[in-house]
Amino acid sequence: MFDAGRPPAPLMSNPRADRVKETAKLAGRPARLKTGRFLAEGPQAVREALAAHHSATGAGRPGVVLEVFATPACLERLPELAELAHGLPLRLATDEVLAAMADTVTPQGIVAVCRILSPTLQDILALRPKLLAVMCEVRDPGNAGTILRAADSAGADAVVLTAASVDIHNPKAVRSTAGSLFHLPVVSGVEFEELAAALHDAGITILAADGYGDQNLDELQDASALRRLSPDSVTGAGETAGRNSAPRLEDPSAWLFGNEAQGLSAAQLDASDHRVAVPVYGEAESLNVGTAATVCLYASARAQNR
Repeated sequence: MFDAGRPPAPLMSNPRADRVKETAKLAGRPARLKTGRFLAEGPQAVREALAAHHSATGAGRPGVVLEVFATPACLERLPELAELAHGLPLRLATDEVLAAMADTVTPQGIVAVCRILSPTLQDILALRPKLLAVMCEVRDPGNAGTILRAADSAGADAVVLTAASVDIHNPKAVRSTAGSLFHLPVVSGVEFEELAAALHDAGITILAADGYGDQNLDELQDASALRRLSPDSVTGAGETAGRNSAPRLEDPSAWLFGNEAQGLSAAQLDASDHRVAVPVYGEAESLNVGTAATVCLYASARAQNR
């Protein structure tokens, strides 16, 4: 244990020690599934994990962080990390030990072992969410991280990953979230049919981000702005949107974002209430799924928060 007011515990210096090997195994999915733990690497991710830990324990919920490993140089450079880790096992280790634990080639001097939190879809829907981001078989860790960061920035209530999507606790995915993984609930492994039925039962409009959609996102934003400025001037402004009318971005919504190569499947498109296209004004064939997700989520966030 490391305590700024006491002599530090012996420096971990053997990169082949059993404890180091067990921690390193969390980079693999089998160990994460078996232990319910994952790794957060680097100062930014660990800082957000520790902040989430204290927020959870302060509210009487289980903590997020189980233990932290750091080099003396990292803690000298960033002493606030040692302060945030107060009350948790914080062990000093050499650069070689951190390199053996971490997934990155050049770790940044600190790694946290975190608990995988597993909220259910029912847990999320019970909170009456206004905005959800749904990844439908998104498999690239970088894209998944970008979508999760966009959802966090847009104030979404939760992120849902359907079955066959990337493991969001994969070290590459965790890094790509830049700490946003610790800011909002994430539900993984949901079967799409179950998800669609639950969303419809909850009265949440399902919007499919589809380059060939018949709804234009710019026009939906214009209509939302007009309703906000002059509600009486828009026919049907007080009515709930259905499949035969344009969706209202201010209504509770779940955005579907599809697989990088195939996009959304026919079944996923059929289950959606509306297919919405982000207009492309230049020569690009299409938008990357992470970029499209950012645009769509912010459009809903702007409508819902004005």
